[in-house]
Amino acid sequence: MIAQANGFNLTTYLEKNRAKVDVALAEYLDGQEKRTRLLRAMSYSVMAGGKRLRPILCIASAEAVGGEINTVLPIACALEMIHTYSLIHDDLPAMDDDALRRGAATCHVQFDEATAILAGDALLTLAFEILANCAGRSPGVRNKTLLRIIGRIAAAAGYRGMIEGQMRDMAVEGVAILQKDLERLHRRKTGRMIEVSVESGAMAAGGTDEQKKALFTYAENIGLAFQVVDDILNVKGDPKLLGKAVGTDQLRKKNTYPSIMGLGNAERMAGHLVNNALMALDDFGNKAEPLRAIGRYVRERKR
Repeated sequence: MIAQANGFNLTTYLEKNRAKVDVALAEYLDGQEKRTRLLRAMSYSVMAGGKRLRPILCIASAEAVGGEINTVLPIACALEMIHTYSLIHDDLPAMDDDALRRGAATCHVQFDEATAILAGDALLTLAFEILANCAGRSPGVRNKTLLRIIGRIAAAAGYRGMIEGQMRDMAVEGVAILQKDLERLHRRKTGRMIEVSVESGAMAAGGTDEQKKALFTYAENIGLAFQVVDDILNVKGDPKLLGKAVGTDQLRKKNTYPSIMGLGNAERMAGHLVNNALMALDDFGNKAEPLRAIGRYVRERKR
């Protein structure tokens, strides 16, 4: 059970919004082709569960500046599809070669490697189809703003963001790097998509420049904190809660915060980053309480 703070129940909030995102995702994947092997693989990975952190951050950011979930739900779904595509590809034998994801067989194990590659490709392109189809349909979002959001998401997911981060991560396996280089790597690999999730929610809901700047600072810190905690959980997490194996980073000789700075210092770093994120929300009222609670959850999570 996730702890409550200031009377706000994060568990209820996450479950409510996760359910809305899941319904919308299922609708996007429910077509005439639903019996094809490709769509079954896409649906298998998208609907396998997960925290839905990125879409919920998008929703919470929109709410923090006075927006509503219906304004950003398609954007939130597109973000989750991009995230799922990245997980499918990360798990491939040529990348991390993982057999478990979210407590179930990874896509290439459940189906086959070629199908998994194509399922990831299909989810990435479907995400941008969904975003493009928002034009003129999302209430309150100008097409000019939507174009900027699409550009930001593409950059965050692309060779200057997540993909470059993954490339750097593979390139330095077994090669000792400095902490500052690890931070640059993870700000791309994990941080950029978390940042753009918050940013796109605020943009779509019409946040002011000051609000967007504060929310970006929040997202910058939460994005890195999430990765630091991921590294910590790979050392001391419970595989049953995580739904995947632990100790794999050490086996692959990956650079992690615990390996570079020690477990205790990594835990303190995660706490410091979350505190910075929470301070960035000081000028927001109760509407930002979901973001505050998510920040605390990132620091305390066990999965």
